[in-house]
Amino acid sequence: MKITAVEPFILHLPLTSDSISDSTHSITHWGVVGAKITTSDGLEGYGFTGTHAHLASDRLITSCIRDCYAPLLIGEDAADHQRLWTKLARYPALQWVGRAGITHLALAAVDVALWDLAAKKAGLPLWALLGGARTDALEAYNTDIGWLSFSKDALVAGSARAVEEEGFTRIKIKVGHDDPNTDIERLEAVRKRLGHRVRIAIDANGRWDLPTCQRFCARAKDLDIYWFEEPMWYDDVASHTALARNTAIPVALGEQLYTVDAFRTFINAGAVHYVQPDVTRLGGITEYIQVADLALANRLPVVPHAGEMSQVHVHLSYWHPASTILEYIPWIKDHFHEPAHVKDGIFLRPQQPGASTTPLLESMERHGKSLT
Repeated sequence: MKITAVEPFILHLPLTSDSISDSTHSITHWGVVGAKITTSDGLEGYGFTGTHAHLASDRLITSCIRDCYAPLLIGEDAADHQRLWTKLARYPALQWVGRAGITHLALAAVDVALWDLAAKKAGLPLWALLGGARTDALEAYNTDIGWLSFSKDALVAGSARAVEEEGFTRIKIKVGHDDPNTDIERLEAVRKRLGHRVRIAIDANGRWDLPTCQRFCARAKDLDIYWFEEPMWYDDVASHTALARNTAIPVALGEQLYTVDAFRTFINAGAVHYVQPDVTRLGGITEYIQVADLALANRLPVVPHAGEMSQVHVHLSYWHPASTILEYIPWIKDHFHEPAHVKDGIFLRPQQPGASTTPLLESMERHGKSLT
Protein backbone atom coordinates (compact mmCIF):
# COMPACT_ATOMS: atom_id res chain seq x y z
CA MET A 1 0.00 0.00 0.00
CA LYS A 2 2.38 2.70 -1.19
CA ILE A 3 0.99 6.19 -0.64
CA THR A 4 0.55 7.93 -3.98
CA ALA A 5 -1.45 11.04 -3.03
CA VAL A 6 -2.40 13.09 0.03
CA GLU A 7 -5.25 15.50 -0.73
CA PRO A 8 -6.60 17.86 1.95
CA PHE A 9 -10.21 19.03 1.99
CA ILE A 10 -12.48 21.43 3.87
CA LEU A 11 -16.21 20.94 4.47
CA HIS A 12 -18.47 23.43 6.26
CA LEU A 13 -21.57 21.51 7.32
CA PRO A 14 -24.77 23.13 8.68
CA LEU A 15 -25.85 22.37 12.23
CA THR A 16 -29.15 20.84 13.32
CA SER A 17 -30.23 24.34 14.48
CA ASP A 18 -29.72 27.67 12.76
CA SER A 19 -27.04 28.39 15.35
CA ILE A 20 -25.94 27.16 18.77
CA SER A 21 -24.03 28.69 21.66
CA ASP A 22 -22.20 27.44 24.70
CA SER A 23 -20.47 29.61 27.29
CA THR A 24 -17.60 30.62 24.99
CA HIS A 25 -18.75 30.65 21.36
CA SER A 26 -21.60 30.62 18.84
CA ILE A 27 -21.51 28.83 15.49
CA THR A 28 -23.77 28.10 12.53
CA HIS A 29 -21.62 25.42 10.79
CA TRP A 30 -19.14 22.75 11.76
CA GLY A 31 -15.85 22.41 9.95
CA VAL A 32 -14.69 18.98 8.80
CA VAL A 33 -11.09 19.54 7.75
CA GLY A 34 -9.11 16.55 6.65
CA ALA A 35 -7.17 14.45 4.19
CA LYS A 36 -7.84 11.79 1.60
CA ILE A 37 -4.89 9.40 1.26
CA THR A 38 -4.72 7.26 -1.88
CA THR A 39 -2.54 4.15 -2.21
CA SER A 40 -1.03 2.27 -5.11
CA ASP A 41 -3.65 -0.47 -4.86
CA GLY A 42 -6.47 2.03 -5.33
CA LEU A 43 -7.69 2.32 -1.75
CA GLU A 44 -8.73 5.68 -0.32
CA GLY A 45 -8.56 6.51 3.34
CA TYR A 46 -10.25 9.52 4.93
CA GLY A 47 -9.49 11.32 8.16
CA PHE A 48 -10.49 14.66 9.58
CA THR A 49 -10.45 17.03 12.51
CA GLY A 50 -13.23 19.35 13.65
CA THR A 51 -13.29 23.15 13.64
CA HIS A 52 -15.63 26.11 14.05
CA ALA A 53 -15.80 26.47 10.26
CA HIS A 54 -13.48 29.47 10.25
CA LEU A 55 -12.12 29.27 6.73
CA ALA A 56 -8.87 31.15 7.29
CA SER A 57 -7.74 28.90 10.13
CA ASP A 58 -9.09 25.80 8.37
CA ARG A 59 -6.74 26.62 5.51
CA LEU A 60 -3.81 26.66 7.93
CA ILE A 61 -4.60 23.03 8.74
CA THR A 62 -4.91 21.96 5.11
CA SER A 63 -1.72 23.84 4.27
CA CYS A 64 0.09 21.84 6.96
CA ILE A 65 -1.29 18.60 5.51
CA ARG A 66 -0.44 19.50 1.90
CA ASP A 67 2.89 21.27 2.32
CA CYS A 68 4.39 19.67 5.43
CA TYR A 69 3.03 16.16 5.91
CA ALA A 70 2.30 15.05 2.34
CA PRO A 71 5.97 15.21 1.22
CA LEU A 72 6.88 13.02 4.20
CA LEU A 73 4.20 10.46 3.27
CA ILE A 74 4.41 10.05 -0.52
CA GLY A 75 6.04 6.73 -1.38
CA GLU A 76 5.70 5.34 2.15
CA ASP A 77 3.86 2.10 2.96
CA ALA A 78 0.49 3.13 4.40
CA ALA A 79 0.34 -0.09 6.41
CA ASP A 80 3.28 1.12 8.48
CA HIS A 81 1.12 3.70 10.21
CA GLN A 82 2.71 3.42 13.67
CA ARG A 83 6.11 4.37 12.27
CA LEU A 84 4.58 7.06 10.09
CA TRP A 85 2.90 8.64 13.14
CA THR A 86 6.30 8.95 14.81
CA LYS A 87 7.87 10.28 11.61
CA LEU A 88 5.30 13.06 11.42
CA ALA A 89 4.85 13.81 15.12
CA ARG A 90 8.59 13.98 15.81
CA TYR A 91 9.75 15.61 12.58
CA PRO A 92 12.22 18.21 13.92
CA ALA A 93 11.13 21.26 11.92
CA LEU A 94 7.43 20.71 12.68
CA GLN A 95 8.07 19.78 16.29
CA TRP A 96 9.87 23.12 16.62
CA VAL A 97 6.85 25.18 15.51
CA GLY A 98 4.07 23.20 17.15
CA ARG A 99 3.50 20.17 19.36
CA ALA A 100 -0.20 21.02 19.57
CA GLY A 101 -2.71 23.20 17.76
CA ILE A 102 -2.57 23.32 13.96
CA THR A 103 0.15 20.73 13.46
CA HIS A 104 -1.60 18.29 15.80
CA LEU A 105 -5.00 18.78 14.17
CA ALA A 106 -3.39 18.08 10.81
CA LEU A 107 -1.64 15.03 12.26
CA ALA A 108 -4.97 13.77 13.60
CA ALA A 109 -6.54 13.93 10.15
CA VAL A 110 -3.65 12.06 8.55
CA ASP A 111 -3.47 9.41 11.26
CA VAL A 112 -7.21 8.68 11.12
CA ALA A 113 -6.94 8.34 7.33
CA LEU A 114 -4.12 5.80 7.73
CA TRP A 115 -6.16 3.75 10.21
CA ASP A 116 -9.15 3.96 7.86
CA LEU A 117 -6.93 2.55 5.11
CA ALA A 118 -5.72 -0.26 7.35
CA ALA A 119 -9.27 -1.31 8.21
CA LYS A 120 -10.41 -1.10 4.59
CA LYS A 121 -7.40 -3.17 3.48
CA ALA A 122 -8.36 -5.82 6.03
CA GLY A 123 -12.01 -5.67 5.00
CA LEU A 124 -13.04 -4.94 8.61
CA PRO A 125 -14.67 -2.14 10.55
CA LEU A 126 -12.08 -0.38 12.69
CA TRP A 127 -13.38 -1.83 15.98
CA ALA A 128 -12.87 -5.35 14.60
CA LEU A 129 -9.39 -4.53 13.27
CA LEU A 130 -8.42 -3.28 16.74
CA GLY A 131 -9.43 -6.56 18.36
CA GLY A 132 -13.19 -6.78 18.54
CA ALA A 133 -16.07 -5.21 20.43
CA ARG A 134 -16.07 -5.25 24.22
CA THR A 135 -19.84 -4.84 24.49
CA ASP A 136 -23.05 -5.29 22.53
CA ALA A 137 -24.50 -1.96 23.70
CA LEU A 138 -22.69 1.39 23.73
CA GLU A 139 -24.95 3.88 25.50
CA ALA A 140 -25.35 7.37 24.03
CA TYR A 141 -25.87 10.67 25.84
CA ASN A 142 -27.51 13.53 23.97
CA THR A 143 -25.82 16.94 24.08
CA ASP A 144 -27.66 18.52 21.14
CA ILE A 145 -30.69 19.33 23.32
CA GLY A 146 -28.69 21.26 25.92
CA TRP A 147 -27.15 24.37 24.34
CA LEU A 148 -26.84 27.55 26.38
CA SER A 149 -28.60 29.49 23.63
CA PHE A 150 -31.82 27.51 24.13
CA SER A 151 -34.45 29.10 26.36
CA LYS A 152 -35.36 27.28 29.56
CA ASP A 153 -38.64 26.12 28.03
CA ALA A 154 -36.89 24.85 24.90
CA LEU A 155 -34.28 23.12 27.03
CA VAL A 156 -36.93 21.32 29.07
CA ALA A 157 -38.95 20.38 25.99
CA GLY A 158 -35.90 19.09 24.11
CA SER A 159 -34.72 17.08 27.10
CA ALA A 160 -38.14 15.51 27.51
CA ARG A 161 -38.33 14.66 23.82
CA ALA A 162 -34.90 13.00 23.89
CA VAL A 163 -35.85 10.85 26.86
CA GLU A 164 -39.52 10.11 26.26
CA GLU A 165 -39.60 9.84 22.46
CA GLU A 166 -36.05 8.96 21.41
CA GLY A 167 -35.05 6.59 24.22
CA PHE A 168 -32.07 8.43 25.71
CA THR A 169 -31.39 7.82 29.40
CA ARG A 170 -28.48 10.29 29.50
CA ILE A 171 -28.27 13.95 28.49
CA LYS A 172 -25.74 16.78 28.85
CA ILE A 173 -26.62 20.41 29.46
CA LYS A 174 -24.40 23.44 28.90
CA VAL A 175 -23.82 25.85 31.79
CA GLY A 176 -21.75 29.01 32.12
CA HIS A 177 -24.02 32.05 32.47
CA ASP A 178 -22.62 35.20 34.05
CA ASP A 179 -24.94 34.41 36.95
CA PRO A 180 -24.62 30.69 37.82
CA ASN A 181 -28.00 30.86 39.53
CA THR A 182 -29.50 31.00 36.05
CA ASP A 183 -27.94 27.62 35.33
CA ILE A 184 -29.22 26.22 38.61
CA GLU A 185 -32.76 27.28 37.68
CA ARG A 186 -32.48 25.66 34.26
CA LEU A 187 -31.13 22.42 35.72
CA GLU A 188 -33.83 22.35 38.39
CA ALA A 189 -36.50 22.68 35.70
CA VAL A 190 -35.05 19.80 33.68
CA ARG A 191 -34.62 17.59 36.72
CA LYS A 192 -38.20 18.29 37.82
CA ARG A 193 -39.50 17.37 34.35
CA LEU A 194 -37.43 14.22 33.91
CA GLY A 195 -37.22 12.88 37.45
CA HIS A 196 -34.15 11.24 38.94
CA ARG A 197 -33.78 8.17 36.71
CA VAL A 198 -32.20 10.15 33.86
CA ARG A 199 -28.50 10.93 34.23
CA ILE A 200 -27.65 14.58 33.62
CA ALA A 201 -24.11 15.80 32.97
CA ILE A 202 -23.15 19.48 32.63
CA ASP A 203 -20.46 21.32 30.65
CA ALA A 204 -19.10 24.86 31.28
CA ASN A 205 -16.59 24.89 28.39
CA GLY A 206 -13.90 26.36 30.64
CA ARG A 207 -15.89 29.50 31.47
CA TRP A 208 -15.81 29.83 35.27
CA ASP A 209 -13.10 30.29 37.90
CA LEU A 210 -12.58 28.15 41.00
CA PRO A 211 -14.66 30.21 43.48
CA THR A 212 -17.60 30.33 41.04
CA CYS A 213 -17.40 26.57 40.49
CA GLN A 214 -17.28 25.89 44.22
CA ARG A 215 -20.36 28.03 44.88
CA PHE A 216 -22.16 26.45 41.93
CA CYS A 217 -21.38 22.90 43.06
CA ALA A 218 -22.63 23.67 46.57
CA ARG A 219 -25.95 24.84 45.15
CA ALA A 220 -26.16 21.89 42.72
CA LYS A 221 -25.48 19.16 45.28
CA ASP A 222 -29.10 17.94 45.32
CA LEU A 223 -29.46 17.80 41.51
CA ASP A 224 -27.51 14.52 41.13
CA ILE A 225 -25.14 15.84 38.44
CA TYR A 226 -23.34 12.96 36.73
CA TRP A 227 -20.23 15.00 35.93
CA PHE A 228 -19.07 18.60 35.63
CA GLU A 229 -17.21 18.96 32.33
CA GLU A 230 -14.50 21.57 31.69
CA PRO A 231 -15.52 23.73 34.64
CA MET A 232 -12.45 26.01 34.32
CA TRP A 233 -9.68 27.04 31.95
CA TYR A 234 -8.49 23.96 30.11
CA ASP A 235 -4.84 23.96 31.23
CA ASP A 236 -5.43 24.91 34.88
CA VAL A 237 -4.39 21.72 36.64
CA ALA A 238 -4.27 23.22 40.15
CA SER A 239 -7.81 24.58 40.10
CA HIS A 240 -9.26 21.35 38.71
CA THR A 241 -7.42 19.42 41.40
CA ALA A 242 -8.85 21.67 44.11
CA LEU A 243 -12.38 21.33 42.75
CA ALA A 244 -12.10 17.55 42.37
CA ARG A 245 -11.09 17.28 46.03
CA ASN A 246 -13.83 19.52 47.35
CA THR A 247 -17.01 18.55 45.54
CA ALA A 248 -18.96 15.33 45.22
CA ILE A 249 -19.64 16.07 41.55
CA PRO A 250 -17.08 14.21 39.39
CA VAL A 251 -14.89 16.31 37.08
CA ALA A 252 -14.65 15.47 33.37
CA LEU A 253 -12.22 17.00 30.86
CA GLY A 254 -9.94 16.35 27.91
CA GLU A 255 -11.38 17.74 24.69
CA GLN A 256 -8.90 20.64 24.81
CA LEU A 257 -5.86 18.51 25.66
CA TYR A 258 -3.57 17.73 22.74
CA THR A 259 -1.12 15.13 24.07
CA VAL A 260 -0.87 12.05 26.23
CA ASP A 261 1.52 14.03 28.43
CA ALA A 262 -1.17 16.63 29.19
CA PHE A 263 -3.58 13.88 30.20
CA ARG A 264 -0.95 12.27 32.42
CA THR A 265 -0.47 15.57 34.26
CA PHE A 266 -4.18 15.88 35.07
CA ILE A 267 -4.52 12.21 36.00
CA ASN A 268 -1.46 12.22 38.27
CA ALA A 269 -2.79 15.33 40.02
CA GLY A 270 -6.15 13.69 40.74
CA ALA A 271 -7.80 16.49 38.75
CA VAL A 272 -10.09 14.37 36.56
CA HIS A 273 -12.57 11.53 37.09
CA TYR A 274 -13.93 11.05 33.56
CA VAL A 275 -11.24 11.15 30.86
CA GLN A 276 -12.40 12.67 27.55
CA PRO A 277 -9.83 12.24 24.76
CA ASP A 278 -10.67 13.26 21.20
CA VAL A 279 -8.85 11.67 18.27
CA THR A 280 -9.30 14.86 16.26
CA ARG A 281 -7.57 16.98 18.92
CA LEU A 282 -4.93 14.43 19.86
CA GLY A 283 -2.60 13.12 17.18
CA GLY A 284 -5.29 10.82 15.86
CA ILE A 285 -6.18 7.26 16.81
CA THR A 286 -2.57 6.33 17.60
CA GLU A 287 -2.30 8.86 20.44
CA TYR A 288 -5.91 8.32 21.51
CA ILE A 289 -5.11 4.70 22.29
CA GLN A 290 -2.20 5.81 24.48
CA VAL A 291 -4.53 8.09 26.47
CA ALA A 292 -7.28 5.49 26.78
CA ASP A 293 -4.79 2.90 28.02
CA LEU A 294 -3.38 5.42 30.49
CA ALA A 295 -6.87 6.04 31.87
CA LEU A 296 -7.53 2.31 32.08
CA ALA A 297 -4.28 1.77 33.98
CA ASN A 298 -5.48 4.38 36.49
CA ARG A 299 -8.95 2.78 36.73
CA LEU A 300 -10.63 5.84 35.21
CA PRO A 301 -13.52 5.67 32.71
CA VAL A 302 -12.97 6.99 29.18
CA VAL A 303 -15.81 9.03 27.69
CA PRO A 304 -14.53 10.45 24.37
CA HIS A 305 -15.32 14.00 23.40
CA ALA A 306 -17.15 12.52 20.48
CA GLY A 307 -19.82 15.05 19.81
CA GLU A 308 -19.81 15.71 16.10
CA MET A 309 -16.78 13.39 15.79
CA SER A 310 -18.57 10.19 16.78
CA GLN A 311 -17.98 8.74 13.30
CA VAL A 312 -14.56 7.64 14.59
CA HIS A 313 -15.21 7.38 18.31
CA VAL A 314 -18.03 4.87 18.03
CA HIS A 315 -15.45 2.32 16.82
CA LEU A 316 -12.99 3.14 19.60
CA SER A 317 -15.68 3.12 22.28
CA TYR A 318 -17.06 -0.25 21.26
CA TRP A 319 -13.53 -1.65 21.38
CA HIS A 320 -11.75 -0.10 24.36
CA PRO A 321 -12.54 -1.65 27.76
CA ALA A 322 -12.53 1.69 29.60
CA SER A 323 -15.44 3.07 27.52
CA THR A 324 -19.12 2.44 28.15
CA ILE A 325 -20.86 5.65 26.97
CA LEU A 326 -20.41 8.11 24.11
CA GLU A 327 -21.63 11.61 23.28
CA TYR A 328 -24.23 12.16 20.57
CA ILE A 329 -24.41 15.38 18.54
CA PRO A 330 -25.84 14.59 15.09
CA TRP A 331 -24.35 17.49 13.13
CA ILE A 332 -22.30 15.64 10.52
CA LYS A 333 -23.45 12.03 10.53
CA ASP A 334 -25.67 12.24 7.44
CA HIS A 335 -22.72 13.34 5.30
CA PHE A 336 -20.96 9.94 5.53
CA HIS A 337 -21.48 6.55 3.92
CA GLU A 338 -22.06 4.93 7.30
CA PRO A 339 -23.57 7.46 9.69
CA ALA A 340 -23.16 7.20 13.46
CA HIS A 341 -26.68 6.07 14.33
CA VAL A 342 -28.43 5.84 17.71
CA LYS A 343 -31.53 3.71 18.31
CA ASP A 344 -33.30 3.70 21.67
CA GLY A 345 -30.32 5.41 23.28
CA ILE A 346 -27.75 2.90 21.95
CA PHE A 347 -25.17 3.47 19.20
CA LEU A 348 -25.46 0.91 16.43
CA ARG A 349 -22.16 -0.86 15.86
CA PRO A 350 -20.62 0.02 12.46
CA GLN A 351 -20.44 -2.81 9.95
CA GLN A 352 -18.65 -1.41 6.90
CA PRO A 353 -14.87 -1.74 6.46
CA GLY A 354 -12.95 1.32 7.65
CA ALA A 355 -13.38 3.99 10.30
CA SER A 356 -16.75 5.34 9.04
CA THR A 357 -14.96 8.47 7.83
CA THR A 358 -15.69 8.28 4.09
CA PRO A 359 -17.78 11.35 3.16
CA LEU A 360 -20.54 11.30 0.58
CA LEU A 361 -19.53 12.69 -2.79
CA GLU A 362 -22.64 14.89 -2.76
CA SER A 363 -21.56 16.45 0.53
CA MET A 364 -18.02 17.01 -0.73
CA GLU A 365 -19.36 18.80 -3.79
CA ARG A 366 -22.06 20.80 -2.01
CA HIS A 367 -20.22 21.82 1.14
CA GLY A 368 -16.57 21.79 0.07
CA LYS A 369 -14.52 24.96 0.38
CA SER A 370 -11.55 26.22 -1.61
CA LEU A 371 -8.15 25.55 -0.04
CA THR A 372 -6.81 28.92 -1.21
